[in-house]
Amino acid sequence: MTNLLNKYASDSESDDEAIDFDEEKLEPLQAGPGEHRLQYSYCLWFGKKGSHRAAEYGKSLHFVGRCASVEQWWALYCHLVKPTVLKPYRKLHLFKSGIKPMWEDPGNVRGGKWVIRLRKNKVDRAWENVCMAMLGEQFLVGSEICGVVLSTQFPEDLLSVWNKTATDQTCTTRIRDTLRRILNLPPTTPMEYKPHCDSLKATKLLTQKLEGKATT
Repeated sequence: MTNLLNKYASDSESDDEAIDFDEEKLEPLQAGPGEHRLQYSYCLWFGKKGSHRAAEYGKSLHFVGRCASVEQWWALYCHLVKPTVLKPYRKLHLFKSGIKPMWEDPGNVRGGKWVIRLRKNKVDRAWENVCMAMLGEQFLVGSEICGVVLSTQFPEDLLSVWNKTATDQTCTTRIRDTLRRILNLPPTTPMEYKPHCDSLKATKLLTQKLEGKATT
């Protein structure tokens, strides 16, 4: 884990080698003796902005580690660099085991995400608070939460919470309200809900447009 974390902390542009990781080949992660087990186990991923094609985007994801207990999460978290250390267009993804941080994953394809823009000086604490809220089941929407994503941009960063069912308005409203509470957001803070199907359509159109230009 340490080598991979050093790799993305140093942010080598020349090394885009993907990590060959198949969670299904691993033994289920268990909480250790005396540890406080989480309701779900989670995987942490790192990625860079890359191709719009799903296959190529998937190859850009780097597996960092996984956790099944509170203690395992803190052991993982304490080795992470802060989001504010990362360069623009880098992403941290914390997702339930078995769900990859991709729109096309079966666990995500019918879902969507709440997106919040954050100032750089707010993002470290916000990322920690949202991760802890998800791990601690504070959203109170059952199995609906898929994961959380931190995307470093410029001049602001993006924080998003992904859920399984974009059409469940009761669920999405509760997620929105919980986000406002745990991040102590003013009522006027802009928040946008984006169904993944809309993002997939927009990406497909953009890809077709770019490919069309390349052939002319």
